[in-house]
Order: sequence, then structure tokens, then C-alpha cells
Amino acid sequence: MEFRENKAIYLQIADFVCEQIMLGKWPSEQKIPSVRELAIEMEVNPNTVMRTYDLLQQKNVIQNKRGVGLFVTDDAVSNITVYRRTQFIDEELPTVFRNIYLLNIDFDELKNRYDTFVKENF
Repeated sequence: MEFRENKAIYLQIADFVCEQIMLGKWPSEQKIPSVRELAIEMEVNPNTVMRTYDLLQQKNVIQNKRGVGLFVTDDAVSNITVYRRTQFIDEELPTVFRNIYLLNIDFDELKNRYDTFVKENF
């Protein structure tokens, strides 16, 4: 995985895990990779993955079944949606709005481009 410099690595790994869950690659109640397995896959220190997993447990996205491993929670997708939506609105949307304003982009153009993006990608 290619990491960006502008965001903590453990948060980027959290985004990766959340994306796997939202795309259905890691369905609810499925066991997820161990700390060691994901650390090897991501080529990071296991402590970084542990920090990621701690965050996702706090957000009720994953749960630890003692002696068995970590699993995706039943309501992981809705919890991820709330978490990522808040993150997007608080951190990214102000920059998007600033650029829309500075570049004088019309909302109709945005809607058309959004509709095209959804049609081509989903």
C-alpha cells in the first residue's frame, strides 16, 4: 500500500479496513486478518496495526472474540458510514467548498459530473 504523508499511517490503514468492509470483501461476522498478518501485508510495524484495530474497536467496527480473533461487527457498515461521513464533512468538505467557490464551479456541473462518476464506477 502506498501511504500519503499528510495523514497518519494508522488512519490510512483504518480507511483500508473500512473500505474492505464497505465493499463486502470482509462481511459482518467474518474474521479479519490478525495484527501480524495485516502488518506484513501493509509492510508496517505491528504496533501501527494494533493502533488501527484499537480505533476500529472503539468505533464498534470490529470486535475481539477472546482467543479466536478479531471479527467484523454486525453493524459495522452503518458505524463506518457515520464515522467516515463525519470525518469527510469536518475535514475534507471545507476544502472542496473553498475550491468550488474559488473556481466558480456551478452546482449543476457538479451534479452532472457526480452522476457520470456514479454511472461509470458503480
